[in-house]
Parts: sequence; structure tokens; C-alpha cells
Amino acid sequence: MTHASSSADLLLLVAGSTAVAGLARRLGTSAPLLLVAVGLLASYVPGVPAYALDPGLVLPLVLPPLLYTAALDSSFLGLRAHMRPVAWLSVGYVLFSTVLVGLAAHALVPGLPMPAAFVLGAVVAPPDAVAATAVARRVGLPRVITTILQGESLVNDATAITAYRVALAAAVGEGFSWGTAVGEFLVAALGGTAVGLALMVPLQWVRTRLADPLLLNTFSLLVPFAAYAAAEAFHASGVIAVVVVGLYLGHRAHAVDFATRLQEEAVWRMVSFVLESTVFALIGLQLRVILADLGGYDPGQLAVWASAILGVVIAGRFLWTYPVTYLPPLLTRRRRRRRGLPPAHVKPWTFSFVISWAGMRGVVSLAVAFSVPTTDDSGHPFPARELILFLTFAVVIGTLLIQGLTLPALVRLLRLPQPDQQRLILVEAQAQSDASQAAQGRLDTLLEEERNRLPAALETRLRRVLDRRQNAVWERLGAVHEETGESADATYRRLSRETIEAERRAFVDLRDQGRIDDELLRRLVRRLDFEEAMVDREEE
Repeated sequence: MTHASSSADLLLLVAGSTAVAGLARRLGTSAPLLLVAVGLLASYVPGVPAYALDPGLVLPLVLPPLLYTAALDSSFLGLRAHMRPVAWLSVGYVLFSTVLVGLAAHALVPGLPMPAAFVLGAVVAPPDAVAATAVARRVGLPRVITTILQGESLVNDATAITAYRVALAAAVGEGFSWGTAVGEFLVAALGGTAVGLALMVPLQWVRTRLADPLLLNTFSLLVPFAAYAAAEAFHASGVIAVVVVGLYLGHRAHAVDFATRLQEEAVWRMVSFVLESTVFALIGLQLRVILADLGGYDPGQLAVWASAILGVVIAGRFLWTYPVTYLPPLLTRRRRRRRGLPPAHVKPWTFSFVISWAGMRGVVSLAVAFSVPTTDDSGHPFPARELILFLTFAVVIGTLLIQGLTLPALVRLLRLPQPDQQRLILVEAQAQSDASQAAQGRLDTLLEEERNRLPAALETRLRRVLDRRQNAVWERLGAVHEETGESADATYRRLSRETIEAERRAFVDLRDQGRIDDELLRRLVRRLDFEEAMVDREEE
């Protein structure tokens, strides 16, 4: 992931970043922003190694699992419903931003060649998948905005990397033609999609036939790397291949057994937590590495250029988002819903404003910037490589801190509509009622068969479990207790946890007294863990 002097340095990075992220969770603050800030400060602490991003490791080893996790958690149906705004942002906006920033940098920085300026534009064009999903979860954005931002961040890296390759080819002397540029983009996009489509069904077939949850989760860890490598082997977009596979497997997650789902969710939450924490810490830690090679530039001039490019990046997103929202002529209410825009009773300018302000850049931009070669095809130094690195860093830090810090206040100020919790509970309750009726009918059919006959007590227990699941959601709509402020359902869950914990302590005491062994203790505790997991799932 980095150029560090030893494995101890890498261990220090992972341990330190996870500790800071854990502190942020305890304090209730934004972990990405705290990690970046601590990384900035730590980069100048004596004894802290100089961590330099290695794009040869970040892009194939860090980006695939992060995108895969985001894709698993995304809604395929939601993305399909909002396909047009996602496409406008993930493809149209990235190309627009590349051109806009490139033209601005060429006009602003004396002697900066146009191809090198477009390299900078492509590098800073894509909002980051990790930053978008992390901040969206923290802020609690309306579902339609979160879906659009997640969908954009899943695809825009592929667009930006392709644009970067085209601009880099022109900058190092390989020449540029629109035919080559369009051809490379189509190969990357269509090829990555084709590889993802070719892999997703066989991978799901394997997932549904691996009976051992341990083996299946090991297989799951390999999926994003395999999809990325397979697409890159055909010079296609590994990013798109990973996203296609992740969306399909997430959409079909119900087809695997419950133990696999429980373990897989825990495994990927851990992987995502460690990688996200490390990535944001690395962003801040790049300051010393980047400034070390900028001795030939005037600090005041650098500050002016960085502020100007940051302003162009932020303003450019507004320049793209609002015309895309408002310019289509005669936009009826029906077409508005089909395009994934807010319904007519919601002020669309507030949605567009938040989407425009939520364009934080992240580690992908820095990793691609570090991959800019030091020389061109003629052996001459690549023009202004150190400046491109610095400006990229300034844009990443500026968007993360400025937009990330102010986004929660902006959401509160605009008073964006929040989900109607009562309506959501009613929808959930109706769905649970329909499912419970189906389960009751299936149970009646099974019990009519002689081989399925049960004692009355066990049959009653089965029916009570079904009734409990059906009634639990409705009880969340009930009145709260005068003293505790809890609903009956909340009290039930609290008492369930207390009784389960009492059983767990009793089992441990029996083990400590030598009345049961450790193997039996683990089996009994595991059974209680599943019971407690059921209580937690009902609460969600």
C-alpha cells in the first residue's frame, strides 16, 4: 500500500489508523475527517515514517475490496431506478470536470502543457467512493441522494482512470486522437461490464454450493481481486467488473445460508473498517512526502494555484449538476420520477445543492497522481509532476475538510425531508404479515404429513415464534411506557438480552466449576449468540 521502510511501519500505520477511527466512533465524530486531520499532524511528528502511496498496490489491492463492499451494500433496484442521474454524474461529470480543470490549470500555471493539465484534470475528476459512502452514512442523507452518490462513486473511477490514460498518452508523446480516446473508453467500459457479466453467474453458482461457511467466506474475499485482475488482463476496466459482480452477488445474497450471511457481513465490515481507516490516514500522511519535492516553487504562488484549482473543482460540480437537473425541456412529473430526481413537492434545488457539495475526493485521486511517470517517452522529466501531486493533494484535503466538515450543517440548514418512520414501519409490518401468513400456511401443510408430526408443546412453540415475528413490527408503533420511555417491543428486546446474558454467565460458571468442558461451553454460547443476533436483527 505504501513505500514504508519495514513491516513494522505498516503495522504502525494500520494500528494507529484503526485506533483513531475507534476513538472517532466513541466520540461520535466523523472518522474520515478525524483520520485525515491526525494524518496531517502526524506527518511532521519526529519518528513517523514517510508513507508514500504506491499506486501499484493501492489500485489492484485496496480499491477492489472497497468497491466490492460498497457494491454489496448498494441497492441494484435503486441504482436501476436512478440510472440516468448516476450516468450523468459518473460519466458526464467526470469528463466535464477533466476538461474544465485542465483548461483552468493550463491558463493559470505558466508553462504547464495542455496534456499535463488534462492529466491533472482527470486525476482530480472523480469523487471518491469511500468518502461518499462514509460521509453519507454519517450525515444521514435522504435515501435518493445516498443512492445517487453511491452509484456515481461506484462507476466514476473507471471513467477517470480511462481519461487519465488517454491524457497521459498524449503527455508522454504517444499522441492523441479522438478515435483512440473513444475506442479506449469503450473497451474499458464495455469490456469491464462484459467480464463482470461473465463472472457473476458462475461465482454465484459456487457461492450457493459451498456448504462450509468458512470456505465460502474465504472464497468471498478472493472475488473482488479475481474480477479486477480478470478485467485488467483484457485491458478492460477492473473497477466496472468488480462493481457488476458486487451488485449481482449482493442482490442474490439471500440464496446463501444464514451462517454464511452472518459471517460474510462480519468479515466485510471488518475489512472495510480497516481499509477505510488506513486509506484516510494515508491521505493526511502524504503531506510531508509531497512537499519534499516542491522546493523550486514559490509558496505563495502554490497557495494561489491550489486555492484556484480547488475552487474550480467545487464550482464545476455545481456548473454540471444544475443544468442536468433543470435544462431538459418540459420535464413532467412522470419523467422527473423516471429520471430519479425528487418529486415535484420537494424543492429540487436542495437535492442538487447537496449532491454538488458532496463531491469529496479521496485516495484514488492521490494513487493515480503518484502513478504519473517521472519521464516521458523521450527521457525528459514529466512536466510539472511534483506540482500535479501537490495540487491533487490540495484538492483532496480541501474537499474532505471543507465539504466534509460543513455537509452535516448544510443538510440541517436545508431541512431536507427525512423518511417518514411511521410509514416505513407500516410497510415493514405489512411485509412481515404477508411473510408470516405464508409461513403459517407452509407449516400447516407440513404438519398434515405423518412424518412431520410434533408434540403439542413443540408445535405451539413454532407457532409462537411465527406470531412473535409478525407482531414485533406492529408493537414498534405502540405507546411508550410512562417511566422508561420504551415501547413494549423495546422492553421485550432489553429483557431478552438480559436473560440471554444470564444464561451465558451461568454456562461460564459451570465451565469454571468443571461441570462442563470448553467445547460444550462454546457450543452453548454459540447457540445463545444466534438467539441474541435474532433480537438485534428485529431491532434493525
